[in-house]
Amino acid sequence: MSDDPSLFIEDTRSNWIRLRTSIAIRWVAIVGQLIAVFVALQYYRLQIPIDYCLLFIGLSIIANLLATYLYPENKRLSETENLLFSLFDLFQLSALIYLTGGLNNPFSILVIAPVVISSSVLGIRSAVLIGGISLIIVTVLSKYYVPLMTAQGFTMQIPKVFVFGNWAAIVITVVFLSIYARRTTQEMATMGDALFATQIALSREQKLTDLGGVIAAAAHELGTPLATIKLTAGELVEDLSDDPDLKEDAELIRQEANRCRDILHSMGRVGKDDLHLRNAPLSEVLREAAEPHVERGKIVNSAIIGDLDPADQPKIYRHPEIIHGLRNMIQNAVDFANSAIWVDYSWDDENITIRISDDGRGYPHLGTFADRTQCPRAWTQCHDGSILTNY
Repeated sequence: MSDDPSLFIEDTRSNWIRLRTSIAIRWVAIVGQLIAVFVALQYYRLQIPIDYCLLFIGLSIIANLLATYLYPENKRLSETENLLFSLFDLFQLSALIYLTGGLNNPFSILVIAPVVISSSVLGIRSAVLIGGISLIIVTVLSKYYVPLMTAQGFTMQIPKVFVFGNWAAIVITVVFLSIYARRTTQEMATMGDALFATQIALSREQKLTDLGGVIAAAAHELGTPLATIKLTAGELVEDLSDDPDLKEDAELIRQEANRCRDILHSMGRVGKDDLHLRNAPLSEVLREAAEPHVERGKIVNSAIIGDLDPADQPKIYRHPEIIHGLRNMIQNAVDFANSAIWVDYSWDDENITIRISDDGRGYPHLGTFADRTQCPRAWTQCHDGSILTNY
């Protein structure tokens, strides 16, 4: 388990591309391929295998139509779906280049397009996979291809040194643009995350400022009643020295008034921290949750379950809902404990386990479903100090 959890998930860049965008780009490519084939046949009178060319262009059209009708327009492609779409485009384009002269075809430079797109939006493994496949395809196309023939039967072929130059240029461009596109996209994502974090911090600061005014007003309004309750409870404790039961109730009232004062104080203090962007070790979060109940006359014990190293304990976010939820359960244990409670915890790579128990009467075990009707008769035999637990 990571000791420094991140606020933002880093592997979500592959979900940036919408299916509608991918379909639109493919339609543009299809139109360009049809125009190139038409010009080669009608204007330059080149002899190309038109049937096979139209077959591969038709496959791209069918794929686009299926994607249009099978998926919603606002669907965002996952990592695997983006990878499959990029591989399909790469193989379809490579097949057309194979049928039209290989690296003698100036349009062979378009092989880098799927690679650059995948480097920008896919994970590192997918980007490396597509980049490696593209380099293999370019190498194969430099040796094996269907020659371009003119209407007079002449073969249109550039010198081998230029074929090698085209191969080297495409390889270098694939590597360079892939690295450049990926680094640039990562920098943009980092700046976007930083801006988003700043906006969250400013928004929370504004809300905390407003909340601080409300808390200050509440503390001001409640200060006088709490002081009166505390003063009256103190006088009752002195006057009821001959009645232990009533004296104990008066002391309880004074303690609860002190707790109310501490809660108001802690709300103002904790509100100054940006809990959304702050994390702390698990033991510190538990200590903070138990802090208001330490001085209530019960011993609060805390320990790690098992042989775990305290230095390896995870850090978790100090969300108010987590702290107050734990605080409520600890309060329940303190309320019903005889003398002590135990807050034990453990962790692994996936889960954090917190066990709160006390030495009070607790609830009986319910047993199996068939035995639940017998538990009320044996109420005095099935207590072991367990408390009500939330899962």
